[in-house]
Amino acid sequence: MNLGTQIKKYRNTLALSQEKLAEKLFVTRQSVSNWENNKTYPDIKSLLMMSELFKVSIDELIKGDVDAMKKEINEQEQTEFQRDGTVFAVLMTMVLVLPIPLSKLLGWIGWGIWAVIAAVTLYYGVRVEKFKKKHNVQTYKEILAFTEGKTLSEIEQAREDGKRPYQKVLLVVGSALLAIAVTACMYLIYQLL
Repeated sequence: MNLGTQIKKYRNTLALSQEKLAEKLFVTRQSVSNWENNKTYPDIKSLLMMSELFKVSIDELIKGDVDAMKKEINEQEQTEFQRDGTVFAVLMTMVLVLPIPLSKLLGWIGWGIWAVIAAVTLYYGVRVEKFKKKHNVQTYKEILAFTEGKTLSEIEQAREDGKRPYQKVLLVVGSALLAIAVTACMYLIYQLL
């Protein structure tokens, strides 16, 4: 974070010790030390008082920190999106693979366990879709760009937007074919067991 460096710079410009700055801001010397070492962040009142004392805008005082915070939030969202996507993929695989083994081994209890797994899968699927909608990432190219912390150019974005209607039709057809194939496989496995 940049704020601690900024506070120290402006304090030194005015030739103030940490103790003298603390007196002017009505805080302890330890608070000023913690701010300068980025251990804590000053409250709004202290930021306003420093802004007036240093004769700089709050924006100038904390600008680097705002940019750093935005970057950190973006990285956290990317990590969360990747984690949720991985959990969803694992759960979806379990939903497809486990119904017959669970039902054969545990009967109705197995179907109950499978229903719980399916419900959790649905929850994570909804989380992933909400995230995609919030950040306007729908196509594979957009998702890859987002996870790398990039954005598509206007031309690339327009191309991806143009693909969406076709992708929805293909998604429906592909999902139907996949459901038929999975059902057929499950039926065959069930007959063999």
